[in-house]
Amino acid sequence: MERTLFISELEKRISEKRKFIQVVTGARQVGKTTIITTLLEKHDYNYIYETADAISGSSEIWLEQIWNNARLKIKSGAKEILLVIDEIQKVTNWSEIVKKLWDEDTRNKLNIKVILSGSSRLLIEKGLTESLQGRFELIQIPHWSFSEMHEAFGFTLDEYIYFGAYPGSAELIKDEKRWKNYLRDSIIETSISKDILMLTTITKPALLRQLFNLGAAYSSQIMPFNKMLGNLTDAGNTVTLSHYLNLLDQSRLLGGLQKFSGSEQHSRASSPKLQVYNNALFSATINKSFEDAKNTPDIWGRFVESCAGTHLINNASICNYKLSYWREGNDEVDFVISRDDKICGIEVKSGSRSSNKGMAIFKQKYPNAKIYVVSSQDFENSACLKLEEFLNLSPEILF
Repeated sequence: MERTLFISELEKRISEKRKFIQVVTGARQVGKTTIITTLLEKHDYNYIYETADAISGSSEIWLEQIWNNARLKIKSGAKEILLVIDEIQKVTNWSEIVKKLWDEDTRNKLNIKVILSGSSRLLIEKGLTESLQGRFELIQIPHWSFSEMHEAFGFTLDEYIYFGAYPGSAELIKDEKRWKNYLRDSIIETSISKDILMLTTITKPALLRQLFNLGAAYSSQIMPFNKMLGNLTDAGNTVTLSHYLNLLDQSRLLGGLQKFSGSEQHSRASSPKLQVYNNALFSATINKSFEDAKNTPDIWGRFVESCAGTHLINNASICNYKLSYWREGNDEVDFVISRDDKICGIEVKSGSRSSNKGMAIFKQKYPNAKIYVVSSQDFENSACLKLEEFLNLSPEILF
């Protein structure tokens, strides 16, 4: 979904009668603040906009003061106030305070509409589920799509496959050393330190960082937890690794896809397939330049598969499907998306081969499944979906 569609969705919800708090969440640098400020500039709203990004210490009083300012405007004759608070997760005990103030306005029939936004999906969702149940709607902003990066920065398909989709780093791609340093310092380390370590009790922060670096470098590959243990220092046990991988997933950095089996129990026990949410995270953690990667078929094949995976994993919550993979013995299907009783198997190729044994066996096992082959090669084969076309469609169309 393009950023403009998120603006339109938020605009529609704000125009409705006051009923829910609107919560805008997503990873760093996906454009949450830009979406909100564009909305405010587009319309003549009577609004208050504040960000918790710069406040320090106990900030509960700060939040109540802002809310009381909105109430004063209503008491002074305003029919409606739009209260927008950015980086809400940085306010101590924010969800309990918002619940109290929102419920007071509801009882007193004060027409204060509220938009909250935050980078940490982990803390945002914790607060929402613990305190604000039934009072909010969520708008989840994914990483930028290929069409957005192409339109805004002129990215070619190959550049998108390698450099991914962080708009703030787009102008640095001609200097790959500088680009990688920016990704590591301003995106990866900031996301881990501020969105996970500052907000969650982590007994082994060095292990969390190691796990991210290992997982990002092996994006699009299946890796048993026991193998991870052998590649990490002071790794502890598989329970710890699984927990840390879940935190990275909730922060929209690195996911661990489970094996599709039709059984939730078997899926949970399977080895995860590692998948970054943005291919820039993959490129930043391996020692391969853009040109070297393109000229190494095996490596480039992994980049292509991981790129297709980023499209699927970013859209999973938006389109309400489960993303997994399938494997039996040596037979494998790269990705499986499922919703209710609908199943799609997706094989990703960097060459021109349009089918494989794994896909045929998967189809025999799940005869009602729809199957697709996605290829980055531009060749005449109607059985394949071109990668560029795949990246420009909503995955729910595949059902």
